[in-house]
Amino acid sequence: MTLDKVISGSAGSQGDAASALVGSDGSAAGGGSVSPIAFRLDPSSGVPSYLQLVQQVEQALRLGYLAPGDQLPKVRDVVASLAINPNTVLKAYRELETKGLTAGRPGRGTFIQATLTQVTLPELTGLRRSLIGWLATAEATGLDADGTAALFASVLRDFHENRSEPRTRGGAANNETGAVA
Repeated sequence: MTLDKVISGSAGSQGDAASALVGSDGSAAGGGSVSPIAFRLDPSSGVPSYLQLVQQVEQALRLGYLAPGDQLPKVRDVVASLAINPNTVLKAYRELETKGLTAGRPGRGTFIQATLTQVTLPELTGLRRSLIGWLATAEATGLDADGTAALFASVLRDFHENRSEPRTRGGAANNETGAVA
């Protein structure tokens, strides 16, 4: 799953999906205002399409790409750019509304009304640089994208499991191998 951002009509580094929603004049493809997010779907992910849309909005909120007052793309624009059923988009937007993140305004669209915890831009930039370095190292060792994702998911899961284990007398939790975390 990827996330493209569009700000003030200019596409981010992956302009393909963004250009599907933004015309050459910077206006939305279906007319009206430009949304700061363009959706992409990964049919091989095993994650339902509506849930991929929900996750992308949540990620955009966490990364500060979306803020209260921003408008999500109109359902018809998402349907046209992704070739999916309108009910899929409506289900995603209803889920976001149920979570209290968006509010629909009849005849106007769906707007962000709440945000999620964000990392500040300087911290995010440093973390991004570190992660890019780590990815380059993973690639140099021969890991492909799937192997890298599997390794990251495994380490992330272990990290959170070790953090939630009860602490031992020394103040550190033991992991499955008996090593000190």
